[in-house]
Amino acid sequence: MKFNLKSHAKINLALNVTGKNKSLHKIESIISFIDLHDVISIKKIKGEKHNISFRGKFAKGIGKKNTVQKLFQILDREKLLQNQKFRVSITKNIPQKAGLGGGSINAASILNFLNKKKIIKISKKKILKVCSQIGSDVFLGIEPSSSVLLSNNKIKKFSNCSILNMLLIKPNFGCATNKIYSNVRNFTKPKFNNPKKNMLGYKFLKNQRNALEDVAISKYPQLKKIKLFLEKTNNPQFVRMTGSGSTVIAFYQSVKQCNLAKVQFKRKFNNCWSNVSKTI
Repeated sequence: MKFNLKSHAKINLALNVTGKNKSLHKIESIISFIDLHDVISIKKIKGEKHNISFRGKFAKGIGKKNTVQKLFQILDREKLLQNQKFRVSITKNIPQKAGLGGGSINAASILNFLNKKKIIKISKKKILKVCSQIGSDVFLGIEPSSSVLLSNNKIKKFSNCSILNMLLIKPNFGCATNKIYSNVRNFTKPKFNNPKKNMLGYKFLKNQRNALEDVAISKYPQLKKIKLFLEKTNNPQFVRMTGSGSTVIAFYQSVKQCNLAKVQFKRKFNNCWSNVSKTI
């Protein structure tokens, strides 16, 4: 039997860099998932190997060493699949190197599915260990919901949050996460240690920032041009880059405003990918 899963894009509504340990920066972030999603088709097969493939507009350039391949290698090594093999086909609607967590959430979505269908028997602690071996933000896609990530890597999840409408703009280049983080020089004290639901609303978010944005703009000046144009288009609530970029997001009160802004933006910048979306 074949199953189809939705793997939703992840956005950082706000992000602060609070320090650094031996290998990774410590961050705190306000996170939501949006209705833009990849589609994962998964089916048990007979054979000696898993069959993993990618298709769609943003499948080009995904190599064999990808997050989904890593996931199945770990599950096989730990003998969690009990020699079962799967065919996985992923239609990529989420751009790569965009700050939208596409690959990480693909792996998390499959791990969620295998666990909920009892195909694997795994504790919550073991799930987090598997996630950490794939990538630093994969665990955010385990039971995805609006969340506040604390600087100690703990996460507070919230349900039934206000819906945020947005226009996503990605230029015709991506940002390498490690390159952006390696140029972060300033750290801030944690601000989100007392997470509350109102942090996921426009009023609170307007006064926040993405600490990676200045670094990304210094490397890619086109991002500043995009942001400045969006700030003057249709009176957005705020405009902010997500994650390490390169996607810039303008947030509006209504879907109509998003669509009007998209038309205006495309007249000026016709070589950028754009998408009207909302939080789920």
